Amino acid sequence: MKVVLLDDEDLVRSGIRMILESDPEIQVVAEAPNGAGVVDLVAKHSPDVVLTDIQMPEVGGLEVTRRITSLPHPPAVGVLTTFDVDEYVHEALQNGAAGFLLKDTRPHELVAAVHTLAGGEAMLSPRITRKLLTTFSSGGGAAQSAKSKMDKLTAREREVAVAVAQGSSNAEIAADLYMSHSTVKVHIGRIMHKLDAVNRTQVAIITHDAGLA
Repeated sequence: MKVVLLDDEDLVRSGIRMILESDPEIQVVAEAPNGAGVVDLVAKHSPDVVLTDIQMPEVGGLEVTRRITSLPHPPAVGVLTTFDVDEYVHEALQNGAAGFLLKDTRPHELVAAVHTLAGGEAMLSPRITRKLLTTFSSGGGAAQSAKSKMDKLTAREREVAVAVAQGSSNAEIAADLYMSHSTVKVHIGRIMHKLDAVNRTQVAIITHDAGLA
């Protein structure tokens, strides 16, 4: 799987590249100190994953995420940061990031995260995950909007959405709901379309807001 790496610190980029390429299945195909040319890098290298620092000169990680996810067939975006500040997490997710990882993530966890992102699933730092749903779930109008969106789903799609909100992987959902892996992926695609969600984490937030997880 191919990765584009964006970080303004040369030493950090080198360290992350070394960690990722310790896995023979991962290749860092391009890197840059900011996101100014990220669309061109994606067009040239067709990466599976873009890992981007959140604070960089010129074009930072939040704008990188917005630019990439607006492309017709975007790679997964993982945001790397030393900060677990709530507004960064919120904006990154709203811009379509599929992963949000702290730079103190252990090497094997970083490698696993890239595999997860390349497989089309969300990946969040564990301590961000613990507070994510309660931090960004806001009752009232948001809850009513979420319930209206969830009403668009079939009963089976709701089961899958709840499983996604509970943090289950595609393989776990397939086993628990007696589906094939490909059927789970089809369901998740339909759920994201109906909920107007750009990734699994947004599906989880909407499901939680609706009071189903």
